[in-house]
Amino acid sequence: MDKTSFGKSVPVLASLDMARTLAFYESVLGFTVHGFDGHGYGIAVRGETEIHFWACDDRRIAENTSCYLRVPDVAAVYAELKPRLPGLGEVVRTGWGMDELYVLDPDGNLIKFGQERVEG
Repeated sequence: MDKTSFGKSVPVLASLDMARTLAFYESVLGFTVHGFDGHGYGIAVRGETEIHFWACDDRRIAENTSCYLRVPDVAAVYAELKPRLPGLGEVVRTGWGMDELYVLDPDGNLIKFGQERVEG
């Protein structure tokens, strides 16, 4: 193992209401969640993906933050989330070779799901 490897990256996003944030990630995005009462911290896990949350009272921080999740099939993510997010936009084909789907969480954090474009 390379001793200079950085290992896994875990984003830490702002939460204006921890209970509401964790409920959204659990019921809408399908994560398993863990809150730490009295500590202002929460964790959401789905497969290899882990997102942490810290209690924050400044909405501008969340509204200027995003998290990029690479997925193997962005169309499948869209199909899963569309029934739970009626206003969900379509998958976007970017100029940089990615197909992306954008979700705003209740705090204003932008969650981007991306897949390298499959040509064919």
